[in-house]
Formats: sequence, structure tokens, C-alpha cells
Amino acid sequence: MGTLSGKTAVVTGSTSGIGLAYARAFAGAGANIVINGMGAPEDIEKERKAIETDFKVKCVHSPADMSKPAEIAEMIAFAEKTYGSVDVLVNNAGIQFVSPIEEFPIEKWDAIIAINLSSAFHAIRAVVPGMKKRKWGRIINTASAHSLVASPFKAAYVSAKHGIAGLTKTVALELATFKITCNSISPGFVWTPLVEKQIPDTMKTRGLTREQVINDVMLAAQPTKEFVTSEQVAALALYLCGDDAAQINGANLSIDGGWTAA
Repeated sequence: MGTLSGKTAVVTGSTSGIGLAYARAFAGAGANIVINGMGAPEDIEKERKAIETDFKVKCVHSPADMSKPAEIAEMIAFAEKTYGSVDVLVNNAGIQFVSPIEEFPIEKWDAIIAINLSSAFHAIRAVVPGMKKRKWGRIINTASAHSLVASPFKAAYVSAKHGIAGLTKTVALELATFKITCNSISPGFVWTPLVEKQIPDTMKTRGLTREQVINDVMLAAQPTKEFVTSEQVAALALYLCGDDAAQINGANLSIDGGWTAA
């Protein structure tokens, strides 16, 4: 029996990258899964089916748009209706935009705050009543090393991730007596499609080659000079769901090769 047998996990932004790694880790521990996110329908279906086949659990996809509060609430209701409960919620959806602040497009700021910060509030707000009733739950927010330190040209992202750290603490305090924990995981640079996609932008903004961006910008901050893997992040999330982590609450756990130690 897996540690999450009979439980349900909802992971936002989970059609690729870290989110998909979370979904697969929880499925491996026996949880039924709701994945969420965008992408080509055939790619999403391939990943959804692979989770069911590889781990013998049920997996459904919610296309909820994380910038729309009503759709987020509907996704949680859909999960509860499908499986009977939402026991683990991982707020992982995220977008990025790189620009000097005086040129930062206002609509990009609004979108990043909506998807990287507000969506977590809306999802937590929707899952808490059921978790309180059952007196058990795990809420995990993907923050970032940028929840603790800043980088230039990422005003919206850094602001959203600092916000996630504060939201995590508040929720943890409110739910502490219900056997519900709320924690943040703060990865450094993880090799994901999101990271790969921001390389050309950074090349343009800073006038660098691809290699320079990877070694001198991305990994400059990580003392280990290695990317974090999605699987390492997912393993930490899975640990947070277990009984051994029952007293880890309101924490912001860095997994960044030492970046924020400096």
C-alpha cells in the first residue's frame, strides 16, 4: 500500500516539468490524480494515460485556466465529485516574463500575479472546507529561490513568489489544529520547458550566447553548478505528505544547490 493510497492529489500546472513530476510521484504513492494545464491535447492525453498505466491509479485532466477564479473553484469541485475528496493540493502553475521594470508590460505583470500567486489563494480557499471536515490535508506551494532573493528583470515573478511564501505562512497558522499542513518548496533553477523557454529572452536582454546564459546567468547562483531535477523536487513534496512531516508547517524549504545560502 502506498502512503497516499485512497487519497486524491490535485496538481496545477502539471502537464509538463515539475508539475508532472509531482503528479507521477503522488501516483507512485497510490494517489488518484487531477492534472491541470495547457498543451497539445494529444500530449496531455499521453501523460494522463501513462500515469494510469504506470501506477495503476486513476488520473483525470482539468483544463481550468489558472487566471480565472471561477474555473479554479470548478476544478476543485470536479476533483471532489470525481474522487470524493481532495487530500493533497499542489499549487504549481507558473509563467515567467523577463524585462526591465520601466518597460515591463502591465498585462504581463497582471498575468504573472494572477497565475503565480492569486491562483494558489483561489485553490486553497476551495480545498480547505473539505480538508477541515476530514481533519487531514497537505497543501504544497511551489515557490522559488526567488521567494527569498531577487534577480534583475523579474519584478512580477519575484513579487509573486515572495507573496507565495507569505500566503503559505498564513494558511499554515490558520489550519494548524486540523492536521493540515501548508508548506512551500523553493527550487533553484530546475531544467524544465519554462526555463528552456526563457533562455532566448535572457540572451536578447543581456546580449549573451546560450552557453553564457546557462553557465553565467542561470547556474551562476547555484554553488553546485548543477540544475535541480524535477524528480528531486517531487521527492521532497512526497515526503511532506507523509506522517514524518506532520510537524513541518509554514516552512519554505529551499532546494537550490546552496543558492540562498550565500
